[in-house]
Amino acid sequence: MSLAVVASRALDGLDAPEVQVEVHLANGLPSFTLVGLADTEVRESRERVRAALTNSGFAFPHNKRITVNLAPADLPKESGRFDLPIALGILASDGQLDAARLAACEFAGELSLAGELRPVRGALALALALSQAAAPRALVLPSASAREAARASGVTVLAAAHLLDVVRALLPGEAMEPLSPARPDDACTTNVSADLRDVRGQAAAKRAMEVAAAGGHSLLMVGPPGSGKSMLAQRLPGLLPPMTDDEALSSAALAGLSPGGFDTTRWRCRPVRSPHHSASAVALVGGGSPPRPGEISLAHGGVLFLDELPEFPRAALEALREPLETGRITISRAARQATFPADFQLVAAMNPCPCGWLGAQVASRQCRCTPDQVARYQGKLSGPLIDRVDLQVEVAAVAPAELLAQPEGEPTAVVAARVATARARQIARQGCANGALDSAALDTVCALDDAASRFVQQAAGRLGWSGRSVHRVMKVARTIADLAGAESIGVVHLAEAMQYRRALPQQ
Repeated sequence: MSLAVVASRALDGLDAPEVQVEVHLANGLPSFTLVGLADTEVRESRERVRAALTNSGFAFPHNKRITVNLAPADLPKESGRFDLPIALGILASDGQLDAARLAACEFAGELSLAGELRPVRGALALALALSQAAAPRALVLPSASAREAARASGVTVLAAAHLLDVVRALLPGEAMEPLSPARPDDACTTNVSADLRDVRGQAAAKRAMEVAAAGGHSLLMVGPPGSGKSMLAQRLPGLLPPMTDDEALSSAALAGLSPGGFDTTRWRCRPVRSPHHSASAVALVGGGSPPRPGEISLAHGGVLFLDELPEFPRAALEALREPLETGRITISRAARQATFPADFQLVAAMNPCPCGWLGAQVASRQCRCTPDQVARYQGKLSGPLIDRVDLQVEVAAVAPAELLAQPEGEPTAVVAARVATARARQIARQGCANGALDSAALDTVCALDDAASRFVQQAAGRLGWSGRSVHRVMKVARTIADLAGAESIGVVHLAEAMQYRRALPQQ
C-alpha cells in the first residue's frame, strides 16, 4: 500500500485538535517532503525518523519519493510529537506494517536516533481531548508521558519505550505483543511543612487569611518589613480544601504545557506560583508561538503570590484585571489565539511606602519618606486593580517582647477544618466558592434584610465605594456568615467585611 493515514494530535493552547498524518510513497526522484504548516522541530523529524527506522532494523525506502502531509494544513504543528506517527506511516505505506491496524489508536512521541521514545509536552491535554471525542481510540505514548496521561478518565493509554514495542503491538495474529496500559504514579502525600502556629501574634491577619481561604477571595497585605507578610502567605495553601478531580486535571494539564512539565508526584497538590517582581507582563499572562500559559494560568486552582507588589511592572499588574474578574485569560496574536483558565487566588504583599515604615508603631523606626514619595509609591497600583482585591489588611509590626511572649496559635489543621466546612456549605448552596459568584447569583445568595441593606448603603455612600466594591463586600460577608454557620448575612458579618476594605495608609 502506497498511502497510510495515522491519527495524532497537535496542541492549540489547552486544546488538542486531531491531526491526520498522511504518508504517501511514489516512484520518482528520491526525496522526503513534509508539508502541513510544520515548524522547524517538526521538519527536523525527517532525519530523526530516517535514523530511528534504520537503527531499529527496518528497511527505509530510500529510492522512493516520500510525502508526509499533516492535516489540517492551516493548523500550526510544533514539537517532535509527530515522529512516531510519521515512522509508523512510512512502515505502513511501504507494506512493512498493516495500515488497517493503525486506525484503532492515536500516536504521539519523539524518537531518538536509536528508536527510543522520548516524552512529549502536554500529554494530559492530549488524553483529555481524546476522552471527549465521539469515538475515542487508544492513545499510545512514551512511558513517562503515558503515566501523566493516565490521569484522564474514559480513555485507554498505552505505554511504549521503543519504536519496536509499538510495531510488535501492531503485528497480526500470535506475533502481536500488546502494549501494557499505563498507570498513574501514586498521589502526593506530602504534608504541609509550613504551619500557621509558627506565626506569633497577627490575629487580624490570620482571620483575614481564613476568610480568604474559605471563600476563594483575593488578599492584599500591607505592612512594614519583617512583620510576617510572606510568612503568612506561605501558609495559605495549607488552609485551602483538597482539589476536586476537575481542578486537579486542569491544573495538571496546564503544568504539562510548561517547559518544566507536570511533576506527577504533585498530583492533587494545589500549585503555588511566586514570580519575582522583575517578571514581565508576558511572563505573567503567557505568550510565545505557539502561545503557552504564563504564571497566572500555571497558578490555576492554587495560589499566585506576588511579593513586593508595587515593584512589578505596571503593565504586568494591569494584566491581572481581567483574570481576577473572569477566571480565564485570552492570548491574542496576529496569527493565533489561545484561551487558558486562570482561576487563581491572588495573595499580594507590599510595604506602605518606599522605606517601609509608614505608620509602624516602632520607636526605633521612623518613616523618612515625603508625602510625594508615598503617593508615587502607592500610585503604582491603579485604582481599578485595588478595587478588584477582596480583602485589604494591615499587618503591623510586632514588638520583640510581645513576639516572644505570645503563645502558639491555632495549627493549620484546625483552621483548615473550618475552611473546609464553610467551603462545603458554599458548594452545596451555589456550586462554587463565594469569590466566584457572578452578579446574577449575588442577589439570591447574598440577599440582605432591611437593616443590613441600609447599613451597606450608608457605608458605601460615605466611603465612595464603586458597585464592584459593594458586591465584593457582600461576597466576603457571605463567607464570614458561612464560617459562623449563619443562614443569612447579618450586620455583624457586613461590619467585619467592611474592615477588610480599608484603603492603603496615607501619610
